[in-house]
Amino acid sequence: MRSWKTLAALTALTLSTTACSALSEDDGSGSDAGGSTTDVVAAFYPLEYVAARVAGDRATVTSLTKAGVEPHDLEINVQDTARIAKADLVVFESEFQPAVDETVAENAGGETLDVTDVVELEPFEEHADEHTDEHADEEGEHADEHADEHAGEDGEEGHDHEHGEFDPHFWHDPIRVATYGDAVAASLAELDPAHADDYEANAADLRSDLEALDEEFTTGLATCERDTIVVSHDAFGYLEKYGLHMAPIAGLTPDAEPTPAAIAELQQLIEQEGITTVFSETLVSPKLAETLAGDLGIASKVLDPIEGLTEDTADQDYLSLMRSNLAALRTANGCS
Repeated sequence: MRSWKTLAALTALTLSTTACSALSEDDGSGSDAGGSTTDVVAAFYPLEYVAARVAGDRATVTSLTKAGVEPHDLEINVQDTARIAKADLVVFESEFQPAVDETVAENAGGETLDVTDVVELEPFEEHADEHTDEHADEEGEHADEHADEHAGEDGEEGHDHEHGEFDPHFWHDPIRVATYGDAVAASLAELDPAHADDYEANAADLRSDLEALDEEFTTGLATCERDTIVVSHDAFGYLEKYGLHMAPIAGLTPDAEPTPAAIAELQQLIEQEGITTVFSETLVSPKLAETLAGDLGIASKVLDPIEGLTEDTADQDYLSLMRSNLAALRTANGCS
């Protein structure tokens, strides 16, 4: 273990020195037509997408999490450590990928931007409380039991098991994504002040797109026959701002096995509310969702958590995936 850390440290030192030399030759302006570009490393896809939109052609943006890899499963290797060490800017979300947190803390040689420092995250309990309050009058004790069942599915620590007390999946709220975009623009402007106006303009264009998307969700989900969505795991809580209520099969952990009692509660909820669709998701096995849907004779569809691209979605981006999700939600809930 000691020899690995020594190798990583020496690699990081060498690459950091090289990066500093490149910046020195560029007179500190970051990126220009004849010099090196600003090097940005993003932890996973939504962060990469926004950073690339804001950077435009003034910076090179890459992701630590490759397409087709579930972000929670990311393992940091020596090459990743070197990339983090030499990057001018690393953007990540603390407590979402612990391996990234540790490597950034120990090896980042440039600036870092932690999304949790600039975007207001919601507590997990807030999603659960909204769902319980909405159905309390209709289902009485059943709603409380349903919420309690899922709160404890991941062990005694409940929602604290993996992500802490706050829901990290902020990118399902376009307005929060826009706030993150503004922060990226500010960070890039500090590194490359000569092109600060470009970054600000790109962030403004991105915000315009995101505000339009937010309005599409608001109007598209305003009038629906149902408002409850059964999903594979608790990754879609921020969609509740549009009047939806999420009922996850596996709680926080995508591959967790729900108890028979939890499945029975979901079956009862589906029958009582006339739910027509159970959603699986990309990057994880659809078995739980397909089994639940098959047992009840209802549809099983895919809702993309947009944590990363796959072979099937390689030609899409954040905006198109969000719109595909909106279309799926409107169909499932009978929206007019």
